[in-house]
Amino acid sequence: MFKRVLLIGLSIVMVFGLIACSKSETPPAGSTDGEESKMHIGIVTGIVSQGEDELRGAEAMIEKYGDADSGGMIKHVTYPDNFMQEQETTIAQIVGLSDDPDMKAIVVNQAVPGTVAAFQQIREKRPDILLLANSSQEDTAMIEGAADLVVDPDNINRGYLIVLAAKKMGAKTFVHISFPRHMSIELLSVRRNIMEQACKDLGLKFVFETAPDPMSDVGIPGAQQFILEKMPAWVEKYGKDTAFFCTNDAQTEPLLKRVAELGAIFVEPDLPSPIMGYPGAFGIDLKEEAGDWPAILKKVEDVVVEKGGAKRMGTWAYSYGYTATEALVEYGKNVVEGTMEKGSLEDVLDAFREYTPGADWNGSLYYDRVNKEDIKNHVLVYQDTYVFGQGYLGNSKEVVPEKYKDIK
Repeated sequence: MFKRVLLIGLSIVMVFGLIACSKSETPPAGSTDGEESKMHIGIVTGIVSQGEDELRGAEAMIEKYGDADSGGMIKHVTYPDNFMQEQETTIAQIVGLSDDPDMKAIVVNQAVPGTVAAFQQIREKRPDILLLANSSQEDTAMIEGAADLVVDPDNINRGYLIVLAAKKMGAKTFVHISFPRHMSIELLSVRRNIMEQACKDLGLKFVFETAPDPMSDVGIPGAQQFILEKMPAWVEKYGKDTAFFCTNDAQTEPLLKRVAELGAIFVEPDLPSPIMGYPGAFGIDLKEEAGDWPAILKKVEDVVVEKGGAKRMGTWAYSYGYTATEALVEYGKNVVEGTMEKGSLEDVLDAFREYTPGADWNGSLYYDRVNKEDIKNHVLVYQDTYVFGQGYLGNSKEVVPEKYKDIK
């Protein structure tokens, strides 16, 4: 009996001692009841050859919030270069992030095939994790059903606005370059159809040209070489006052190179950015300017103008892919912390604006053309077009005719 009483007494002393210690210590910032709160955010991107901007955006977030492996917030992984043939690896990379008990949000940019399956698996075991997808390449309804938020460049309004910009830049013909895999993606297919109708309405000739898929047997080098070899014939056929547009990031660089050499027109990349294709096409070293978008824009502009691209070539002042990584991490962090609302269009736009001071953004909810309704967890955004040697075109202020909303 004595031993039992003694043990109870010691237990009480230890409990009060722990309480006293906890009260005497000052809880660290962001803590609860004296315990440091942890939040990890996962970022999934491609490698440099398939999506440099998205990857660099992840690096910027690691620099800002720290690497999770070293006590910070961000855990960054990449999917395979040949993601179409290695979907299981892609799925495993995304799902693997959910094994971290402190993981609170996962951003996939770009959301390549396999993202839906990965999100569905995560939902089954970790429904608490916020799932955010950018630039999805899978069925629209499926990614909307799997993700908490889907963000895409506003390829609906851009279908009209890019053609309008081409006309403002002096184009008489508009050439759209793509391949079947991309044309099976709903937003890209709808945008292509809107571009064709916009050309009819604005008085431009529309042409669709097919190029090899970089995910096919020819690979990225073969797809790029095709553009280099075909462009002289295309410019000769359609004339210098032709605006060329391609749906693939890897083919943007050779396209820009030939556009400048041949005197044609280029409005903006599919995923716009001053570092999307331009540095490689013109041999521009941007190491010193890395992350400083006004400085990057200025340096790229100087070289493009020198190469004869003034008023004939454009982009967005801030990288879409880079900014989307930053903005979705910020949005996810704020939703988890309760300072932003899940499903708020304005909060999403505010997250983009935070990382692009001075740039004009516009956006809307995705409109389901079949059910005639807005999808609340699918946001479309776009930035004004910047033309080298001229400045902003003011496209973000243009009113897109209502008729384009129902084109399928």
